[in-house]
Amino acid sequence: MPNYTFSVNGKTVTVDAPADLPLLWALRDKLGVKGPKYGCGIDVCKACTSHLDGEKINPCVVPVSEAEGREVTTIEGLAQGDKLHPVQEAWLEQDVAQCGYCQPGQIMAAVALLKKTRNPTDAEIDEIENVCRCGTYFRIREAIRSAAAKM
Repeated sequence: MPNYTFSVNGKTVTVDAPADLPLLWALRDKLGVKGPKYGCGIDVCKACTSHLDGEKINPCVVPVSEAEGREVTTIEGLAQGDKLHPVQEAWLEQDVAQCGYCQPGQIMAAVALLKKTRNPTDAEIDEIENVCRCGTYFRIREAIRSAAAKM
């Protein structure tokens, strides 16, 4: 099998895997990075949302070969030491999580949105397609607004 070398949350890693192995499985099963969750495997629920070179991706449908030489960021890579990212802080302040399963993907999607738009409208927030089975969408919206104000 080929080797793929890339960075995960600032750390260089090498994975021995078939080219078409979903990046999600490389992260979770080969590297032990458990933040991105498996929900559907077909780019629908977006529980696995992460960033590739700063852009939002869903690693359940991105082959590990696409990560070669690039930077993958997961929920584990947002905080700077003990200092949480402003979106993570807002999530706690707004008490967003209920079951919590979708929250890493939701947070990564919110971070990507706020990188593009510092003061998103409701319509822009609604374009985030991550599924929350518990229905905490109102709190998610409030957390994104709160984080935007801090950033």
